[in-house]
Amino acid sequence: MENHKRDEQKIEKLKSTVKGYIEHHLGKDCERAGIFDNYIGIAYAVRDRLIERWLSTQRSYYKRSVKRVYYLSLEFLVGRTLGNSMVNLGIDNDCTKALENMGCKMEDIWEAEWDAGLGNGGLGRLAACFLDSLATLGIPSYGYGIRYEYGLFYQRIKDGYQVETPDNWLRYGNPWEIDRPGHLFPVHYYGRVNQYIDSQGIFRNEWVDTEEVMAMACDTPVPGYKNDNVINMRLWTAKSSRDFDLTFFNSGNYIQAVETKAKSESISKVLYPADHIKEGRLLRLKQQYFFVSATFQDILRRYKKEETSFDNFTKRVAVQLNDTHPAIAIPEFMRILLDFEGLPWEKAWEITVGTFAYTNHTIMPEALEKWPVSIFENLLPRHIQIIYEINRRFLEEVNWRFPGDLEKRKKMSLIEEGDEKFIRMANLAIVGSHSTNGVSGLHTEIIKNQTFKDFYDMFPERFNNKTNGITPRRWLKKANPLLSDLITEKIGDGWVTNLDELKKLAPLAEDKKFREKWMEVKRENKKTLAAYILKRHNITVDAESMFDVQIKRMHEYKRQLLNVLHVITLYSRIKNKKDVAPRTVIFAGKAAPAYWMAKLIIKLIHSVAEVINHSKIVDNRLKIVFMNNYNVSLAEKIIPAADLSEQISTAG
Repeated sequence: MENHKRDEQKIEKLKSTVKGYIEHHLGKDCERAGIFDNYIGIAYAVRDRLIERWLSTQRSYYKRSVKRVYYLSLEFLVGRTLGNSMVNLGIDNDCTKALENMGCKMEDIWEAEWDAGLGNGGLGRLAACFLDSLATLGIPSYGYGIRYEYGLFYQRIKDGYQVETPDNWLRYGNPWEIDRPGHLFPVHYYGRVNQYIDSQGIFRNEWVDTEEVMAMACDTPVPGYKNDNVINMRLWTAKSSRDFDLTFFNSGNYIQAVETKAKSESISKVLYPADHIKEGRLLRLKQQYFFVSATFQDILRRYKKEETSFDNFTKRVAVQLNDTHPAIAIPEFMRILLDFEGLPWEKAWEITVGTFAYTNHTIMPEALEKWPVSIFENLLPRHIQIIYEINRRFLEEVNWRFPGDLEKRKKMSLIEEGDEKFIRMANLAIVGSHSTNGVSGLHTEIIKNQTFKDFYDMFPERFNNKTNGITPRRWLKKANPLLSDLITEKIGDGWVTNLDELKKLAPLAEDKKFREKWMEVKRENKKTLAAYILKRHNITVDAESMFDVQIKRMHEYKRQLLNVLHVITLYSRIKNKKDVAPRTVIFAGKAAPAYWMAKLIIKLIHSVAEVINHSKIVDNRLKIVFMNNYNVSLAEKIIPAADLSEQISTAG
């Protein structure tokens, strides 16, 4: 009775907080509040609880003088924040009841939140899952990236073709982020390097006459699961160092007066600018350096609060590079240690290698990132000098280890020679890190024995495997509550933070009643998805059919084309009166705007669907659905209903 009373009081307090935000923050009468208003109200109420724990977590870091992990990623595909935060705080039931008492359905509130346009594919989703796991494990950590104003794009389908429109995910604001104008750092581009002898007779380099852009921090709290631990995802947004040029304005040139501001702030405008044109490639390189430069200024600001030298840096700081996009951090950190801190090269390099670790995501040589030296040296003249010096010293070591092996020296060089020179960013990341990991057992064996074999021969102790995983909080407990409840009923809830606990389900495979309940959960999830498909795409699918799912980025190596050919084969078998089990084939994924072949595959899927879905011969034994604008929230609807998940990509 007492517990029931306390629960009611908590719900009433939560309701009061939500109503307070609707009235005082939005200026709305609660009686006339719409779904989005209620979403904002509950979001701020949940954020209050996050911030209390977040501040406590940050205080504990300083009190305990902990080592901090910094996870650098150009993408964080976080999806929606409300539901995941409620689950991890353990207040999902309270929030649902509070909103029901206000006449709202939790499902409608969830749909009011836009997916954050901060990532595109597996690399970004891995980063988001890592933050959730770091918070749940209580590891002192931070995620660093870019606060993109526009996501990749919003995918629409017209006459079977993909049409890209802006993903203006911030149109109505973002209640989860906190602007930090007090954390504003200058980021420099272009200019020249001035070399001189200082008063102590030491040769120095000074990067001067640069263009400046300001990076402002925007923070989003990331909660661990029911442990009161909340870490920080800090994203940088670009601000002009000069908002307005009065000289141009007074002379009547109003466009020129604001042009500098517009150009500066374009750096954080859009995720993945088109890189098939020079301007797009330049902007992408600017983005990479922008967030790396700001991040290291922030890391050093925090480090110097407690330390006066760099002797303990690797004991207090670990930096994980999520693919090669942040690899420019290696020469940037060297620049800081050499040019500002005055460390000798050998000491600076020892600290740098001890600080960085690198996650490789691809084994295809043609997909490994490289930058034209001509672009790089113009944009970042001091960094190209440092890269050349890293390379010179490294190749001397290669010569010493493998004397006379010119082919090995050529392949391991950080610079790819030819009519146009390129910087090999993966080589830079491996040489400048103490650890290089693949993302699966097979992947790691390939990079050790094929892609980066020469580096493995030289640094075998640096290579290791970290198999990609997903957070069970979002992908099972939140996305599939029916299955989550069934599992917890049978084995307890320890699996939410320790997936090894799921091994306890193995004996239940012989339990007929448990199997029936398991299949009933799957049926309900399929009915839910079928209803969503009907509502969104006006296609009726049989929930009793096999749901055959391929949801991922559209690419030739992902082999959606092979899957379409299989669908055509099934259609042919049905026409020839062969027995084919009823099947609903579900596709979802975006093609890069300039990737015409991938866009043609989308068109082919729709053309095949047009024939099969309207065929009287098929008689509903086969259906094809392409669900447009694939994102995290759509995946949360599809995955619990999938009978067969097509993982047929080629290695890489």
